[in-house]
Amino acid sequence: MTFNFKKMAAGAALGAMLLGGAMVASNAQDAKHTIVTVVKLSGIAWFNRMEEGVKQYAADTGQNASQVGPASADAALQVQMIEDLIAKKVDAITVVPNSPEALEPVLAKALGQGIKVVGHEASSLKNVTYDVEAFDNAAYGEHLMEALAKAMGGEGEYAVFVGNLSAKTHNEWVDAAIAYQKAKYPKMKLVADKIESTEQQQVAYQKTKELLRTYPNLKGIQGSAGEDVVGAALAVEEAGLTGKVSIVGTSLVSVAGPYLESGEINMISFWDPAKAGIAMNKVAAMAIEGKEVTDGMDLGVEGYNKVRLTGKVIYGQAWVDVTKDNMGEYKF
Repeated sequence: MTFNFKKMAAGAALGAMLLGGAMVASNAQDAKHTIVTVVKLSGIAWFNRMEEGVKQYAADTGQNASQVGPASADAALQVQMIEDLIAKKVDAITVVPNSPEALEPVLAKALGQGIKVVGHEASSLKNVTYDVEAFDNAAYGEHLMEALAKAMGGEGEYAVFVGNLSAKTHNEWVDAAIAYQKAKYPKMKLVADKIESTEQQQVAYQKTKELLRTYPNLKGIQGSAGEDVVGAALAVEEAGLTGKVSIVGTSLVSVAGPYLESGEINMISFWDPAKAGIAMNKVAAMAIEGKEVTDGMDLGVEGYNKVRLTGKVIYGQAWVDVTKDNMGEYKF
């Protein structure tokens, strides 16, 4: 970290103050912190949008904020990236883990070397300074299931996708959704275990084709990764099942828009990854400067204006629902 020392009076007074340790003056607001965001996967729309937020934060604050991510959704590659950042002695790491459990040891190492760590989509992480969540994950999963149930008329067979079986947030959404379905919509039936897309549209497409062959009465699909609903929609469109298989899940308009418009996708929900990126970096800078996040605090980011603090986890209220009727309002 670089400190900009204020000009002091010359001569003996300055020497006495410095030698006595009475004052090491710095302007924390002007300090340039090095904060690096490590995402699950580079090159997909979701994390491209998050990088826009990270760059905006850097431009607005003058902080040295940047984003990196592996070429595939691989926790081992994230571990290596974090090891490299530790070696570079960055001030803070913000991270969206592919597997929170796999990252715990390297994040503990970062904390041990005085690096602040802020997680996202990983409320179970122990070795963090804070974790920033866009909302309560169980409530979000129930919300998606309610939308799917209404689209399906409250009955019939359905399937669920997660980006990775180790993705903590995706599993929290889906687990809550399934529990909600069982309690509220007993005429609906989950046909298979959670299906892993590895965050790839092509994988979701191929696995949906298999689902449609195996379960010809399938009426619904819930996606978790941003590409899941699009891969599923393509398979449904090709099978001539538009309007017969309902699809809801997390995505962005830039990814899912054509299929919202044509009717293969009923609804997407999301939080703006750019705003999440800004929120994570703001929290990281606060931690570097010794400031605490408090319950009810306004982080100055839309969706994070009155956060709820539970232990180390910071919850916002940041999700939005998009259908073909309002998709024009969200051009990203």
